[in-house]
Amino acid sequence: MMMMMHGNIRLASRRLSNRYLLAVNPNVKTSFLLLNRMCDAERLNSCRTLHGTDEISFLPTKEKTVPFICSNSFFTQLSARNPNFSRAFSSGKNGGDDSTEWTEDIVYLDETGDVIFSGKGIRSVEPGLDDHVMIGGLKKPFSNASAVSKIVEIVKRWKWGPQMETQLDKLHFIPNMSHINQALKEIGETDASVSLFRWAKRQPWYSSNDESYVLLFDRLNQSRDFEGIQSLFDEMIRECVNSNNEISSFTAYNRVIQHLARAEKLEVSFCCFKKIRDSGCKIDTPTYNSLITLFLNKGLPYKAFEIYETMEEAACSLDAATYDLMIPSLAKSGRLDPAFKLFQEMKEKGFRPNFSIFSSLIDSMGKAGRLDTSMKVYMEMQGFGLRPSATMYVSLIESFVKAGKLETALRLWDEMKKAGFRPNYGLYTMIVESHAKSGKLEVAMSVFSDMEKAGFLPTPSTYSCLLEMHSSSGQVDSAMKLYNSMTNAGLRPGLSTYTSLLTVLANKKLVDVAAKILLEMKAVGFSVDVSASDVLMIYIKDGSVDLALRWLRFMGASGIRTNNFIIRQLFESCMKNGMYESAKPLLDTYVNAAAKVDLILYTSILAHLVRCQDEQDERHLMSILSATKHKAHSFMCGLFTGPEQRKKPVLSFVREFFQGVDYELEEGAARYFVNVLLNYLVLMGQINRARCVWKVSYENKLFPKAIVFDQHIAWSLDVRNLSVGAALIAVVHTLHRFRKRMLYYGVVPRRIKLVTGPTLKIVIAQILSSVESPFEVSKVVLRAPGDSVLEWFKKPIVQQFLLNEIPSRADILMHKLNTLFPSSAPEIRSLSPPKPLVMVKEM
Repeated sequence: MMMMMHGNIRLASRRLSNRYLLAVNPNVKTSFLLLNRMCDAERLNSCRTLHGTDEISFLPTKEKTVPFICSNSFFTQLSARNPNFSRAFSSGKNGGDDSTEWTEDIVYLDETGDVIFSGKGIRSVEPGLDDHVMIGGLKKPFSNASAVSKIVEIVKRWKWGPQMETQLDKLHFIPNMSHINQALKEIGETDASVSLFRWAKRQPWYSSNDESYVLLFDRLNQSRDFEGIQSLFDEMIRECVNSNNEISSFTAYNRVIQHLARAEKLEVSFCCFKKIRDSGCKIDTPTYNSLITLFLNKGLPYKAFEIYETMEEAACSLDAATYDLMIPSLAKSGRLDPAFKLFQEMKEKGFRPNFSIFSSLIDSMGKAGRLDTSMKVYMEMQGFGLRPSATMYVSLIESFVKAGKLETALRLWDEMKKAGFRPNYGLYTMIVESHAKSGKLEVAMSVFSDMEKAGFLPTPSTYSCLLEMHSSSGQVDSAMKLYNSMTNAGLRPGLSTYTSLLTVLANKKLVDVAAKILLEMKAVGFSVDVSASDVLMIYIKDGSVDLALRWLRFMGASGIRTNNFIIRQLFESCMKNGMYESAKPLLDTYVNAAAKVDLILYTSILAHLVRCQDEQDERHLMSILSATKHKAHSFMCGLFTGPEQRKKPVLSFVREFFQGVDYELEEGAARYFVNVLLNYLVLMGQINRARCVWKVSYENKLFPKAIVFDQHIAWSLDVRNLSVGAALIAVVHTLHRFRKRMLYYGVVPRRIKLVTGPTLKIVIAQILSSVESPFEVSKVVLRAPGDSVLEWFKKPIVQQFLLNEIPSRADILMHKLNTLFPSSAPEIRSLSPPKPLVMVKEM
């Protein structure tokens, strides 16, 4: 029977070669054919290789055994035909008590039926238990290549799911993690790889393996499945926590962060980074570099520098590519010291800085004002053989220009042109304007000329800058040339340009040209009232009253208005220069414009009247005083009328006027008015009226510190802050009060002082010497003992002097009034309430 089966096998091997499956013998590595003649075509097609899902059975012959592959159903049929058949396993499990050792020879045939090998048989294995086969009595382990090949075959066929896992559970050998890792390398599909790995994790022989995770992370990254990477990463973290083992997946952890960082998953990658760092795993240099690169690309240099500081603590270093990103980003964000530190560190490690690093450092250092460092890096860059770019030249020149170092900027400018770069429009403008503003007009005009030759049209700001600088330096010809060039180019000058040009024309007293420019300014739409008024003020301040009046007439003819302040200034200039006839229309304009003539302005006109010695001028001044319509003029007119017209005594009339003065606002103006009025009354011989004015002004505390009574020690009168007329009246009136106290009340002080100051000392001394006064003249004081003054007061001439009028010394008095009259000179006062005390003291 055995011989018959052997013959049948030979016959079948010749006829059915296209239906046989070629397998590999692990011992001799030779191809052989296995046939299941007893099986139908379906069973035959299900035959697989030696390490497939089917089992190896052996049919014994008389002398030899022929091996073939069959399915489990084959053994069922075989058992039915041969009840004595017992399946043997290489694990030692056997259906009977016989030994599991095989002694028969097995013949291996090729497709033609020829014998290719004969030897001891290979026994079957029990799935999931055996990791070897028996060759006779020798255990032969499965080769890794065969095991991996079988795993890959199953995974590629079933892909994923329960069927694949069922087939993996039936493997005839026990896999290990090296098999899984090799299989993962050969499996090209991501889902299949993940399914195989998760099946392996449920097996008892599984052990955490860094290589497996790395392979899976790489495969997920290739398929751009970043959610899968994050999910697998979380599994890996949980596995580490649950096992309470030290982290062994060093490479896998770092690979996750690198993949996520390169995919620009900012939040996820940083979250994974913190988890790994908190778990105590070491992070490698490429991971740090990838994170830093990510933060820099996202515009977060500060966060990148935090990562770098963590990196330094971990004793890791940047690579060349990260240096190339880190240094420019830090420099551009303003962190210059860290950027320069990295620059130095990069060179110490032997890395060659690229152009981007040099450019960013030079630009940032220059803009921060660290010009020495910027130039040092610039020179160092040239030492590396790198050629500056046009942008770098522009940045350097701008930095030095803004710092005011124009010589260095001009040297770089020349160097830039020698290098073959053409300065751009903005750079030309900057060089021209900076040199113009610094007063280097020759250099500015030279570059300006080059700018025009290069085909650039200067901006209005450039023209304005040059024009304004030429105007401020008084170069009116150059300024007009630039103005004409600007208008011919179709550019519209700005307000500041017109203002500068009008200023220089006004200073040069070119009224006609200034008028032409002002009309052009008005024609292009500018409001010219302020500019015209500014020109008028220039003429007024310069004292060119005729030009000011001429310009004012031009303004009126052109419909250009000015303000009351300037009208008043021009009026006062006319008064100062004695042009009373021209001043009258100005005052009329001032009053008709609803401007209020204050007490100061009225007093200043009265002061001119006091000094006037020409009858015609007196008429003009009286007309001007009348045109002011001020209440002080009504008071003046009433003061010189008789009691019939006033209908009240002089003292009451004066008190009524001074009661209407607002001393909170006009106290200084009232003192000024009293000084000038007393001068005028003295000159007019109205001593009694003058004494009334002084008395009322003293009662209203306009001169509160003028008279001091220090009981029996000293009495004093201080007239240093009074005009000449006011001082004379104050001396006469106060001495009269002293006389009454001494004669009627018997109070005699030790001494009496008249504090006159150097200006009034001579005038007062001359007046008192005419009545033989006992006062001695010192530097600024007239003093006398109280007893001597008492005896002097008893003389009749003194009584007449104090009660009636000042003795007639008109020639001396008039001369002193004209030369030493401190309060009637209009040039020493301002529009603000004057300080007569200070002004008289200064004079």
